[in-house]
Amino acid sequence: MLLEDKTAIVYGAAGAIGSAVARGYAREGAKVHLAGRTVATLEAIAQRIHADGGAADVTPLDVLDLAAVERHAAAVANASGIDICFNATSNDDVQGTPLVDMPFEDFLRPVTKAITAHFNIATAVGRHMTRRGRGVILVMAGGREAIPRLGGSHVAWAALAGLCRQLAAEYGPYGVRVSWLLSSGSPDGDQHAGPDPAAAPGTTGLLARHQPTYDEVANTATFAASDWARTITASEINITGGAVAD
Repeated sequence: MLLEDKTAIVYGAAGAIGSAVARGYAREGAKVHLAGRTVATLEAIAQRIHADGGAADVTPLDVLDLAAVERHAAAVANASGIDICFNATSNDDVQGTPLVDMPFEDFLRPVTKAITAHFNIATAVGRHMTRRGRGVILVMAGGREAIPRLGGSHVAWAALAGLCRQLAAEYGPYGVRVSWLLSSGSPDGDQHAGPDPAAAPGTTGLLARHQPTYDEVANTATFAASDWARTITASEINITGGAVAD
């Protein structure tokens, strides 16, 4: 198994992507700590992992509370060490309004939350990873498509990419990798029906003609967290199905 004997913390584990990644990590042998605000959902995910033979703990956590994040990270680190951190927390963005009509507070909200949450998490777990001399930090980010009416989301995602690059530069000498997964939705989600797989090439907006399912996102996150990806850091891992192409 790719993550055997590893310990992972999944933040935002109650969400669709976070829960899929948590289950994927557990399937590959990791002990998973589920952190988030919705305890009932986290416990249901933990029960599913246990039923499949995996190991998972649940911790209610506000990722905007730095002291709470640091206490939780210290407890996990002291118990077993932290090998993997996956952050799938949401940004609480406001969408659907052109920027010219959007109050600045609504524009700034996802930027502020994204940077605060990810900084809190990355520094809390990074402190323990760098002392230990190994670890992987992965961040879930949105796409880079030029889509109107996304409010501050694009700015938040760009800021997260910059934060990950900076963290990778500072943590790299201590054996800690940092990268971010670029996604543009999933056919599993309510807001993304996905393209018709029988559609003619060039008509779906996707080079691969297929958006990743949540399980496919989890598979990529599992690979990125494993030793198979030990040379990948400071990198954007594009799983948009070609919706974003450089």
